[in-house]
Amino acid sequence: MAIISKTALLRAVKKNLILGHGEDDKLILGYVAAAVDYAERYQHKAESYYSSNLMPPSTVQAVVMLASHFYESRDGSTGGFFGDNVSAARQVDEAVERLLRQNKDVLV
Repeated sequence: MAIISKTALLRAVKKNLILGHGEDDKLILGYVAAAVDYAERYQHKAESYYSSNLMPPSTVQAVVMLASHFYESRDGSTGGFFGDNVSAARQVDEAVERLLRQNKDVLV
């Protein structure tokens, strides 16, 4: 297993979004960076931890889900899979946190 790059995460997010064009790659990379930052902070990891350490599959999935949600709701709507549900943002948040919790460092 190798360290996952931002480019690999970009590909995973685009696959999740079923997005074939590259016009929004720069935008999505920003969402990927924000999602990775969120994961590191939530899991109590050092800043840029995942740029030199393996990212567990559950964290990869959380980053993909969160970056996809950022992209789909960039206009301020909830968007995406849960788009017709008024509690969509909460559902995404709960799913992402469940995934991130699995690799959260315990502070002592």
